[in-house]
Amino acid sequence: MATTYEAIATVEVGSGGAASIDFTSIAADWTDLKVVMSSRANADVVGVTCSINGSALDSGKRLRGNGSNAASTSNTENYAVNNSGATATTFSNGEWYFPNYAGSQNKSVSMDGVTENNGTDAYSSLVAGLESTASAITSLSFAPTSGSFVQYSTATLYGIKNS
Repeated sequence: MATTYEAIATVEVGSGGAASIDFTSIAADWTDLKVVMSSRANADVVGVTCSINGSALDSGKRLRGNGSNAASTSNTENYAVNNSGATATTFSNGEWYFPNYAGSQNKSVSMDGVTENNGTDAYSSLVAGLESTASAITSLSFAPTSGSFVQYSTATLYGIKNS
């Protein structure tokens, strides 16, 4: 069975920055959704959160490490994002995957992300999350836990279909 990816929408943050990156009016035309993001925030010690249909994830488990330390936490903050303390003009990268997004079951999400830093303080994260809703995902919103996304932060929403 062939799998096809289709870019549905891309958001690039402009010169004024943005409090969030939003995808709305998502049609139920695909099997799964994937969001690929390159981002940076203008605050210190920042993570990115995901909201589904206007609601924050109900639960999540995050594994995070930086090469010398590792931790596991129960939270819905997805991954550390390059912030004002990171090497200038570097951006973090993350991917979110939403299987069976239009189905009538609870919505799961998996995410992996990394910060980029020309130094010793860089992180890699894996997250599993859950939103308890039987409704199809029609909107997704991503926001830094403090500050805002800076110019050139970019996210693309893909529809994935098994054909």
